[in-house]
Amino acid sequence: MRLLILSLLICLLNCEDKKTTDKKSLDPPISKVIKDTIVTVEKPKVPEREFPVLNDKNAMEFFLEYDKEHKENKVRITTDFGIIDIQLFNKTKFHRSNFIFLTKLGYFDNTQFYRIVNNFIIQGGNSDNPDIRDKRRNIGKYLLPPDTKRGYRHHRGVVSMPSSEIKNPHKLASPFEFFIVQSPNGAYHLDGDYTIFGKVIKGMNVVDEIAKQKADGRGWPDHNIYIRKVEIID
Repeated sequence: MRLLILSLLICLLNCEDKKTTDKKSLDPPISKVIKDTIVTVEKPKVPEREFPVLNDKNAMEFFLEYDKEHKENKVRITTDFGIIDIQLFNKTKFHRSNFIFLTKLGYFDNTQFYRIVNNFIIQGGNSDNPDIRDKRRNIGKYLLPPDTKRGYRHHRGVVSMPSSEIKNPHKLASPFEFFIVQSPNGAYHLDGDYTIFGKVIKGMNVVDEIAKQKADGRGWPDHNIYIRKVEIID
């Protein structure tokens, strides 16, 4: 009887060993499991800038090169009051190139005519919207030197560039802004101080309508006057 029990125990142990061996043989190697579960995560690639961050040291060289490849000289300003078409002057190439550059970046879209003085000027290209400040920061901080000896005068309909608000004895131009002379008699007292770089070729009636809107004593319109879009035209 004892011999029979001993034989049964040996049989059971052998079966357990066989099950264990069979189970182990079915499991993949530990190294295989680890290998299959490792996921390599690559860092997202930061898109390269198409242009440098502009500043007073590199802006002029940048626009000198930009002028060679970008010869467009007509733009369309779409407002809630209608369309204004502008021709930019090739003689003032830095200011023309700057305006084309900003137009292609979409900078002017959703800016405003933020200063209007009836029988004088309407001035645009700025806004209190944080998105516009972010656009400027991304483009860079720079000023353009005046280019006032090309024979242009501040007739009605010309497009000129205001100087910066900082202490600025040399009348360096604020590159993000512009004004259109609306006065029927021109604004010739501005000659020599501000760079004329274009003229309105269509839509002076729109300029007049914008100039007639109500504004406070500083010329800030009572209601926002948006520049919905600025685009290149043929």
